[in-house]
Amino acid sequence: MATASDSHSPLRVCVDARLVSGERGGVEQVIIGLASAFSRLADGDERYLFLVDPGHSAWLEPFVFGPSSLLMSGALSGPETARRSLRGTVRGVVKAALPGPIRAAIRDRLTHSPTVPESDGSIERAGVDVMHFPMQVGFRTAIPTIFQPHDLQHLHLPEFFSPAEIANREARYRALCDQASIVTLMSAWGRDDIVARYGLPPEKVRVVPGAAAIEAYEPPTDGDLAAARDRLRLPDRFALYPAKAWPHKNHLRLVSALKILRDRGVEVPVVLTGAQGGREIPVLAEADALGVSDLVHFVGFVTTDELSALYRMARMMVFPSLFEGWGLPVLEAMAANLALACSTVTCLPAITCGAAELFDPTDPDAIAGAVARVWQDDGLRKRLIADGRARAACFSWDRSARIFRACYRELSGRPLSAEDRALLDAPTLV
Repeated sequence: MATASDSHSPLRVCVDARLVSGERGGVEQVIIGLASAFSRLADGDERYLFLVDPGHSAWLEPFVFGPSSLLMSGALSGPETARRSLRGTVRGVVKAALPGPIRAAIRDRLTHSPTVPESDGSIERAGVDVMHFPMQVGFRTAIPTIFQPHDLQHLHLPEFFSPAEIANREARYRALCDQASIVTLMSAWGRDDIVARYGLPPEKVRVVPGAAAIEAYEPPTDGDLAAARDRLRLPDRFALYPAKAWPHKNHLRLVSALKILRDRGVEVPVVLTGAQGGREIPVLAEADALGVSDLVHFVGFVTTDELSALYRMARMMVFPSLFEGWGLPVLEAMAANLALACSTVTCLPAITCGAAELFDPTDPDAIAGAVARVWQDDGLRKRLIADGRARAACFSWDRSARIFRACYRELSGRPLSAEDRALLDAPTLV
């Protein structure tokens, strides 16, 4: 907490941005959105440092300016230090009501891996007042922290994780939640879920909704659109699904839906983005087996400019995910005037709020029906575009950044403005 002697010095906040571009999906877009918004906040004296690994900052540099800057990390401390710091937390997790294989895997993690390492000293040397972890990873520090775990997918869909992976997440998430002064989720659904499953005090958990990172990008020119279409070899008309082929993203049922549509005489090419790392292989194999391989277009990792172009060239987006802590592409589609067919899981109906054609993602026939309606019905598509644009306007990274700023000020003992108090007391948007 700040003291009277330091309350007039600029508040120094550090946001963890240590990732390799293309490997963490929507989290990268969240950090870009926050960086862009913090860099434009001109009505405070805060300084925002974005912690990055050497050689992995180019993706973030265009969005860091003004009161924001980069802070290079050093090497985190070794496994022995991390294991000692984690022992107490893991001991408590092992005693929790978890299945035997997971308890055993947690003990194995204690012995063999540094689940939550100690700070390497970078933020302490930089005089940081508050540390913000916007990803599902972090480190131990005596500096007040905010932890943003996004979701507890491993507890809802354990079939997609090994016992060791579940154990790792449980130990890491619980340790970082225990350390944090504030835990944030992007939706009321996520807040209620983590309070119920982890037994966190409700007053410790806050909702800070995301927004569309696309608002931070320069709009593509006609030349940009033509270049993206040529480089990515895009079909003339296509539906977009920007997601890595992780199991919960449900690509296999989407492929089945394309087969159902083809059998009904409806051809819907789908463009899929992301650095897949081999995850696309079973999807392509299924598409080949069903005779729809010509409709499935994996274009790999795309730049922010290319992603912005894809949003503007697509005829619609389909989002068949089985689980989301937020669903950033859904909001981006609405902000980019793209009609949306969307899954009904978790917080997605609350985000779309009537601005999407919803479907049960476990039913390929339901997916096919929703896609066909949006693809073929011009009137429906125009209504969804208008409703989506209005819904997306309810969210902005500027508002999200201001909510976080109020949290930072609170944790550091700084005075809260009337705006800060209003933002912290406002009802959740989703």
